[in-house]
This record gives sequence, C-alpha cells and structure tokens, in this order.
Amino acid sequence: MLSGISSANEGNETIILEKMNTLGRKVRITGKGRCNITNAIDIQDFIKNIPGNGKFMYSAFQNFTNEDIVNLLKEEGLDTKIERGNRIFPVTDNAQSVIDALSRRLKKLNVKIITNAEVKDLIVENNTVKGVIYNLDGKEQKLYSDKVILATGGMSYSSTGSTGDGYRIAKKYGHTITELKGGLVPLECYEKELCKSMQGLSLKNVAIKLVNLEKNKIIYEDFGEMMFTHFGVTGPIIISSSSRLVRYKNIEELLKNKKIELRIDLKPALSEEKLDLRIRRDFESELNRNYKNSLDKLLPQKMIRSVIELSNINEDKKVNEITKEERKRLGEIIKNFKLKISKFRQIEEAIITSGGVSIKEINPKTMESKIVKGLYFAGEIIDVDAYTGGFNLQIAFSTGYTAGKGEM
Repeated sequence: MLSGISSANEGNETIILEKMNTLGRKVRITGKGRCNITNAIDIQDFIKNIPGNGKFMYSAFQNFTNEDIVNLLKEEGLDTKIERGNRIFPVTDNAQSVIDALSRRLKKLNVKIITNAEVKDLIVENNTVKGVIYNLDGKEQKLYSDKVILATGGMSYSSTGSTGDGYRIAKKYGHTITELKGGLVPLECYEKELCKSMQGLSLKNVAIKLVNLEKNKIIYEDFGEMMFTHFGVTGPIIISSSSRLVRYKNIEELLKNKKIELRIDLKPALSEEKLDLRIRRDFESELNRNYKNSLDKLLPQKMIRSVIELSNINEDKKVNEITKEERKRLGEIIKNFKLKISKFRQIEEAIITSGGVSIKEINPKTMESKIVKGLYFAGEIIDVDAYTGGFNLQIAFSTGYTAGKGEM
C-alpha cells in the first residue's frame, strides 16, 4: 500500500495486484488487532532494534520516517497515541482503521487495485522486468509495466496470503534466499512438564536473560511480560528475545547441546538482601504454617508447586524450622528461575519471517534488485527483521515507500 502511494505520488500509473480479496489482511492482525503502527523513538535509534541486518535500513528510514507514517494517517483523519515502550497505536485501537486510512489515500491517488489476483511469474527480457503474469478468476492474465515491486510478505500467518510466493519468484530470477525461520516466535523448553504445570500463567514486570552457557555470556536481556505454555514460554519479551536468538552464531548446535538458558528474575525490584528480608517477614507472620502453605503472598498460585520442588525443601516443614541456607536457596530460585531452551516454534506460529531476499542483491537507496533491472522489493520478503514494538511495520512502510519512489 505504501509502495502504491509513493509510486502514484511520483506521477506513475500504479496498479496493486492483491492475492487476497481485500488489502491489508496482515495489518489487521498486528498488535492483537490494534495495529502497533510504529515506535516513537528517534528514527536513528531504530537500527538498534533491528538485529537482522539493521544497517541496510539507513536510507529507507530517511526516505520515510515514523513521523511520516503518523502524519500520513493524520491527513486521512486517523489520529494516533503513544503507549508503553513508545509504541504508537491508532486512537481507535482498531487495525482496520489504519487499512481504511491508507485505502483512502490510494483512492485519492487513483491507484487501481485488483483483488484475488495471484501473481505467478514475472515477464523478464534481457535481465529487465517487463511485467507480471497472474491468475484472475481462473484465467491467466499478463500485465506489462516498466517496474514491478514484490511486496508479498514472508512465510508466517499463511492465512493472510503470505505463503512464500515472492521467494519463489525472486529465486527463479537469480536471487539468493537466506534461510527462512520464525523471527518473532515462542520458544520451547527442555523442561516441558515443568512449563506445562504452569500453563497459562502470565508473569508481569519480570526480568529475563538469555545466556550462552558455553561462553557464560548474556545474549539478550529484557523486562516486561511473559507466559508459560504447554511447550515452553511465550509473551512479548520472549518473542522479542527470539529475534536476537534466531540469528545467533551456531544457535542450532547450542540448543541441541542444552547451552541456551533462560533465567527469569521474578522479583527484579528487590535485591537478594531485600528479597531475603521479605521472605523472612512472610515466614515470621506464619511461624506455625507448613512451607507449602507459606508462599501465597510471594508467588503466583500456579508457580508455588514448581518452586517448592526446585528448592528441595520438605514441603511439610514448618517455616520456623527452615534454615538460612534453605531460605537462600529459595531466594536464588526466585531471582534466577532457570529453563533450558530446546528450539523455536515452527514458522507458522511466528509473527514475522527471519530471512529472505539477500540484502547484498538489493540497492538500499532504492530497493531495486541488483540482478534484474526494474524489479524492486519491499517489506518482509527482504532479509531484515526487528524486535516487537512497531519496528517491523516501520520497516515495511519505509521499504515500501522507498521502492515506490525508486527510479523507473
């Protein structure tokens, strides 16, 4: 949609071939249906939030910034608001309103939209694109053009139409497709039974670290919300961590050898000393209670059984009999709840795809292919991906706008 807008702004006759029956199917499900449009941090700082080839985005972010998308939507009657983590949402809390605003702009610019049009191939002569071949109502059609932008998305959420068509077409015409993996995806743990016992438990305001045990090195740190599932862990901070993890060197081997550890600090606001004081205070108010009945104020109900087992303290022991060493052990578990990561969930469950058309084969200033003249790329099809927080949509907007603007 952004490619269509910027192309029409340049005075080009512009046609969007949409595989699905409406535009913006994927936008509709972003931000849990609310659409986290972009982020309010300085556009220069976006690169730090893009572990997957962020530097490639310098020119595109200058061409079309976070302020530009907010202004465009405002011009079309849609105001935005800033929430926690500088995330920008529409005031309507409805992703459809973003699609409607962009559709209004496309209409004003007389961009022709053909829905249910499935592009099958390009028309290429002498390494120059001449148009596309697509199916419409079961019939093959040819559309001749001076320029083609592939903005077909990745492999995640195939129900929205992103089924990897763009990768197939790009590869056919000489492009390298880097390994495709889930970019923002839940993580599986070796301790499946432990996680299953806490399934559905959401933890807020916790701190996490992902540690490479082989080098005793912290790979990623974050603070926020996460959740236990029957297979492992998910939630905003876990999903963002996967984006860093998926591109980490020798990650498959490290996962296989149980060398990636997730450490959860359940009480990040308390130092070890203050946590110990808190535990002692709780114990002193319930001197004659059994250990198993003494943790209600300290931990969520669903977690108590797991912590008791991990602490290796007799659950029927009276709290006034618990030793200093045992109390210290309990504190360590609360500050350092450990799980070993076994693998990423499948790409179908990912929010975005990590991998895609190699950035070495795309001109970062125009998004034009370095292999086929007149062929451009935009959005998730490119091997660029970011953390959660509106960064991936801004990548789509900026590369889309740049591709549409590119020279004919």
